[in-house]
Amino acid sequence: MRRYLLLAWVGLGLAAGILAALGGSPATARLLWTAAALPVAAHVGLSLWRSLRGGRLGVDTIALIAIIGALALEEEAAGAVIALMVAGGEALEAWAEGRARSALTALLAAAPREAARLRDGVVEIIPAAAIAPGDTLLLRPGEVVPADGVLVDAEAVLDESALTGEAAPVPLQRGARLRSGAVNAGPAVRMRAEASAEASTYAAILRLVREAAEARAPLTRLADRWAVGFLAATLLLAGLAWAVAGDPVRALAVLVVATPCPLILAAPVALVAGVGRAARRGVVIKGAGALERLARVRQVMFDKTGTLTPGRVRLAAVEVLPSWRREEALALAAALAQGSTHPVAVALREEATARGLMLPVPKALEESPGGGLSAVVEGRRVLLGSAGFLAAQGAAPAEAAFAASLATHAGGTVAWLAVEGQAVAAFLMADRIRPEAARAIRALRALGIGPIVLLTGDRAAAAAAVAVALRLDRVLAEQDPAGKIAAVRAAARQAPVAMVGDGVNDAPALAAADVGIAMGAQGSAAAAEAGDVVLLADRVDRVPEAIAIARRARRIALQAIGLGMGLSVAAMLTAAAGWLTPLAGALLQEGIDVAAILWALTALRPERQPPRLPAAAGLAERQAEHAGLRRLAEALASAAEAPDPGAQAAALEPRLRGELLAHQRAEESLLYPAAARQLGGQDPLGALIRMHAEIEALIERISTLAALHCAGDATAELPLRRALFALEALLSLHLTAEEEALAGLMAEG
Repeated sequence: MRRYLLLAWVGLGLAAGILAALGGSPATARLLWTAAALPVAAHVGLSLWRSLRGGRLGVDTIALIAIIGALALEEEAAGAVIALMVAGGEALEAWAEGRARSALTALLAAAPREAARLRDGVVEIIPAAAIAPGDTLLLRPGEVVPADGVLVDAEAVLDESALTGEAAPVPLQRGARLRSGAVNAGPAVRMRAEASAEASTYAAILRLVREAAEARAPLTRLADRWAVGFLAATLLLAGLAWAVAGDPVRALAVLVVATPCPLILAAPVALVAGVGRAARRGVVIKGAGALERLARVRQVMFDKTGTLTPGRVRLAAVEVLPSWRREEALALAAALAQGSTHPVAVALREEATARGLMLPVPKALEESPGGGLSAVVEGRRVLLGSAGFLAAQGAAPAEAAFAASLATHAGGTVAWLAVEGQAVAAFLMADRIRPEAARAIRALRALGIGPIVLLTGDRAAAAAAVAVALRLDRVLAEQDPAGKIAAVRAAARQAPVAMVGDGVNDAPALAAADVGIAMGAQGSAAAAEAGDVVLLADRVDRVPEAIAIARRARRIALQAIGLGMGLSVAAMLTAAAGWLTPLAGALLQEGIDVAAILWALTALRPERQPPRLPAAAGLAERQAEHAGLRRLAEALASAAEAPDPGAQAAALEPRLRGELLAHQRAEESLLYPAAARQLGGQDPLGALIRMHAEIEALIERISTLAALHCAGDATAELPLRRALFALEALLSLHLTAEEEALAGLMAEG
């Protein structure tokens, strides 16, 4: 506010002086201009004194000398314009930094200050600081979640845009975790606090934001050093102009156009604007210094679990003996899994539920910690667990029967199912790769980042599977925290390196890297504290986006400095040659300052966003259907392996026509044309449409062969099995290719 008041004082004084001069009162005009300039001179002098006491020569020295010199040489109008320039520059700086910090300020302003606590059926309003773990809180419409907790009511809808940058409201069910800082976008709901407000997610974010607001960037400190050198060069040029021309007014003109505002204002404004822009995308960068280091990154190292993968196992495949059906084996396994909270058991139950399987009730259920489960199901003794557990029960699996499938999924773990002492099925479990991870790796390569390394404590086989799928350059597996630190430091000797991780064991490596990037949405507090950058959105594709924002902000900062200082040097030489008066120079320098700062503010502009499809194109609906189509592909493989493939294929034909062909028609009628317009180029989806044609041809072939086999034609059996396997492989490949091709077009809400 003081900066704006000073600007108003100078502006009014300058305007009043102009009116007095036009009214024929030059003495009054000079008095008014002097009165306008002196408070600014005093303000600058006080700032200079504080800088000197801190052991730093203030770059405002030039402005102070110029104002005093103008008044001494009876150039009161020029002195008032210089004062206007200084006051206007400070006011513009305050406005620019306010714009640049707007996203960070918005986070701070949204901090919850009170909460509605339910106790004995009565609502009491308490300060947010008074929330204790276990409190039941009432979250009213539009209120900010004040502390981390879980949802008590059946469902809720939260707006997490302040945390993640995603605009779409998030529907949640009972028991879901609620993060402080999200906003209730639905009706009032109850939640149970699991942490105090100070120990919750949003409080940690606010601490990061304050650090970001206070930090100074190396580029800003470098600009300070340049400004001191610029001060010396300016005084030397002004002295030479005075000595050569014998006119102190010429030296004054040099001083007037020499204020280094582009150096002292443009760089920090551009960098803080970059920090603010990143915050809008759910990325907290801890200050302009971290942003500049991020802009210099040339290689990236990723942790695996919780970073490139969600850290939650799922059922990847089911392999059974020829006499068994996959869904029959899954139903038995899920029946036993009802009695366990082990992650493998949870994954089996979830998959069985998704397929709509009816689960029999197990009897005499027993769990061996770390081994497996045993029970009697429908009169049969059933075991579910590791190979060692089954062997100890006299039902060692004949792994040779499943060798091909086990080799294909070497990176996962296996849960075995045995019935009446015989191993009949293998459930291959894997931690899936994040759907956006492949795009993130490609985006990093497009930025010139490389090598991209997987640095994990996980098993070599599991790490290798992820590295192959994502086409990473190198794998360093089975690394403890000390090994991760050594690997990061070795890489940093080659080029600036960023480490991306989420767990407590990643925190030392994050701190050792040039830039530590923490997955803050689901990651550990230790990782968030150790990182220089925190991803509030649980999306790894924010990594290349953050690097792109940082590079753009740094580039704009350097451009603003070059623009402003280039124009200032040209104006100084012009003034030294006697072609600029002090008054004209002051007006010109004001324009140069404004141009440099406005250019720096362009770092706030959004980057060019990839094209998005409107919801009416149906991309979300088509991709939601892929889960059912993947189960259909698995059913095709089961039919190909069945003793009577004709009957199985005939039973699947209604699904092939009603689900698969209907899905393809919907894509070709609306989704593909809309996607082609957004993607551009020549027939971008031609390969996917050709796959559709091949799928349709295989369905017709299967229909014909199944009819022949059911009619007793034995020669149709082998071609039918081949066609079923071919359709299963082509359908699986097509679904993966389609998801990859269209993933970038999904609207964010």
